[in-house]
Amino acid sequence: MEYTEIIMAARKRIAVVAHDKMKPELFAWVEENRELLSRHTLYATGTTGRLLEERVGIPVHRLESGPLGGDQQLGAKIAEAEIDILLFFWDPLEAQPHDPDVRALLRIAAVWNVPVAQSRASADFMVSSPLMGSEYPRRVRTYEEYRGRKT
Repeated sequence: MEYTEIIMAARKRIAVVAHDKMKPELFAWVEENRELLSRHTLYATGTTGRLLEERVGIPVHRLESGPLGGDQQLGAKIAEAEIDILLFFWDPLEAQPHDPDVRALLRIAAVWNVPVAQSRASADFMVSSPLMGSEYPRRVRTYEEYRGRKT
């Protein structure tokens, strides 16, 4: 396999997503980490982004609501190396009407080796890493063997 590097700047571009029942948990976590997060650029799907701005007062680049294509917009930004980190507080006990979009977003994050935090604990570990505030060369497969296939 061949690899390339995508340089993540010290100022990370962080996608923030939460299912409805997980939004209170996410908002509390963002409030607790407001100072750290304010040093980075946040992106969010529609409702989550609007509520973050209103409740926490942090500027957010807002995309469509998840079910209206916001998850797919985030996936496209990941594929275009415009998102460095995905914080996705998802509800593991409740099926979502847009589950295929959610799975696709998580899959594309894995394809492009984007760090994903899916709970308060994993988000805490991620933002407390010394890598959070420094440049980081993210190693990504080139997928040349996939792109060059003839089928």
